Amino acid sequence: MDPDFSRASRGPSFAFAFNSVNFSDRVLRIEIVAGDDAAGAKGAAGEGCSSLADWAHQRKRRREELRREKESGKYTDLETCKVEAEECDTYEENNEEPVAMIEESPPDIGQDGEDGDSCDSSWSMECTQVLRVKSIYISSAILAAESPFFYKLFSNGMKESDQRHATLRITASEENALMELLSFMYSGKLTTNQPTLLLDILMIADKFEVVSCMRHCSQLLRSLPMTTESALLYLDLPSSISMAAAVQPLTDTAKAFLANKYKDLTKLQDEAMNIPLAGIEAILWSNDLQVASEDAIYDFVIKWARSQYPKLEERREILGTRLLPLVRFCHMTCRKLRKVLACNDLDHEQATKCVTEALLYKADAPHRQRTLAADVLTCRKYAERAYKYRPLKVVEFDRPYPQCIAYLDLKREECSRLFPSGRIYSQAFHLAGQGFFLSAHCNMDQQSAFHCFGLFLGMQEKGSTSVTVDYEFAARTRPSGEFVSKYKGYYTFTGGKAVGYRNLFAIPWSSFMADDSLFFIEGVLHLRAELTIKQP
Repeated sequence: MDPDFSRASRGPSFAFAFNSVNFSDRVLRIEIVAGDDAAGAKGAAGEGCSSLADWAHQRKRRREELRREKESGKYTDLETCKVEAEECDTYEENNEEPVAMIEESPPDIGQDGEDGDSCDSSWSMECTQVLRVKSIYISSAILAAESPFFYKLFSNGMKESDQRHATLRITASEENALMELLSFMYSGKLTTNQPTLLLDILMIADKFEVVSCMRHCSQLLRSLPMTTESALLYLDLPSSISMAAAVQPLTDTAKAFLANKYKDLTKLQDEAMNIPLAGIEAILWSNDLQVASEDAIYDFVIKWARSQYPKLEERREILGTRLLPLVRFCHMTCRKLRKVLACNDLDHEQATKCVTEALLYKADAPHRQRTLAADVLTCRKYAERAYKYRPLKVVEFDRPYPQCIAYLDLKREECSRLFPSGRIYSQAFHLAGQGFFLSAHCNMDQQSAFHCFGLFLGMQEKGSTSVTVDYEFAARTRPSGEFVSKYKGYYTFTGGKAVGYRNLFAIPWSSFMADDSLFFIEGVLHLRAELTIKQP
C-alpha cells in the first residue's frame, strides 16, 4: 500500500540520522552543474539575492535566457552526446519533472567524478560539465515516506542488493535549497527564515513532491511581513506551485493583501497602473473595492490593458479571458453599457454577451437578483462592491413625454450607518439629455425636533441649463409590498440644485429603523423616483 505523503502532522524527528552512515542504507550522489545560471553558486538565493526583488529578477532572467536559447536552437538532442560513463537522468529547474536513477557501481563519495559529461538521451538540453559532486548518506525509507518521487525511485529497478547509489543532477542555484529540503525530510525543520531561500526551497520541494515541506515553507512565508513586492512574487510562482493545495493559503494571503491595500482604487489608481496582471486580478476579485461605481472599474480595466498591452490582438485576449470576467457588468449604468458595445478593445461577440446578461439581470425580479448575488457559484459576478454611488434600476420612456422611473434599494445596515448625519448617493441616470441622481439622508426634521429619513433628487450638470421636472417619490410598504406614493411635486432645476423631502415617511428615525418598521421588506428599503418632463 502506498504511503500517505499528505499527512497533516509529522512523526518523530530523525534529524540524528541525516547523512549518518550508521542509519543509512543508500548513498545519494548530487551532481552540481552550472545549468542556465552562468554565475554558478552566485545564483543561489541565499548567496546572490539580497531581496525578493533580486530573487524575482534573477528567476525571470533565467527563464528568459532559457526561452531564447530554446528558440535559437541552442539546445540539442542528447542523442548526439556521447555517454562516457554511467547514464543518469538530470533534474533541471525549468518546469520539468525531476528524475534520477539507481547506479550499479558506486562512485567515490565526495569526489568530483570524471563522468561530468554524462547525460540522458531523454532530456533536450546540451551536455553540461559537472562543477562538483556532493554525496550524502540517506535512508530510503525516510525519503520514500516523505516524497512520491523518492518512493518511486527506490521502488523500481532494485533487483541487485548492491545497487545502493542514486544520482541527482541539479544546478548550482539549487544546491542550498536541496540540502535544506533533504534535512527537512529527516527533522521537519528548516534552518532559515530568509524569504529568498524559502522560495527556492518551496520550488524544489514542489519538484521533488515533498508536500510537507511545501506546506511548511508556505506557513513561514505567511508569517513574514507582507509587502506589495512579496505578494506579487507569490502570485507569480509557477502554476504547478500556486495551484498546489499546500501553497494555496500563501497565494490567498497575497491576494487578500493586495485587495486590501488597493481597496481605495480611485485614490491609488496611478500606482495600480503599474501592477502586473496577477495583482490586478486579485484586486478586481474583491467585493470591498471603494469606487464610485462599476463604471469606474470598467474604465480602469480598459485603461490598464491599453497601457500594459499595446498590441490590440494581445489586449483583446487578456481582456476577454482574464479581466472581463471580473467586471460586474450587471451593476454598470446603461449609458456605460452602450459604450461597452462600441469599444474596439473588446471582442464584439463577447461584449454583446456581457451587456445582454447585464440587461437581463437588471430586468429580473429583486428576489431573483438577491439569490444570484448570494449563490456561491455566481456571487462574484453579481454581488455589489462598496460603491460610493449606489446602483439603480432605471426604466426610460420617450412617449407621450420624456419620462424615467428609477428604483433605489438600500439595505437596513446601510440605512443604520447614515445616523446621525450621513448621506448615500445613487449613480447618475439621464432624462432628456440631463443627468440626475438620488440621495438618501439622515437629517433633522423641519423643526429640528428629531432625526428622520430624507430623500432628495438632484441634477448633475452645472451651468445655465434649466429644466422643469414633475417628480414623485414612493416606497414599498408592508404588508401589501406595493409602492405607496410619499411625496410629489415639480421643480425647475439648474445645475447643482436638488429638491426633496426631509422627512419622507413623516416619522422619527427610531420608528423608521424599528424592527416592526413598515418600510423594510426582508431587510431592504425599496424606493422609487418617477421623473417626467412635460413639453410646453
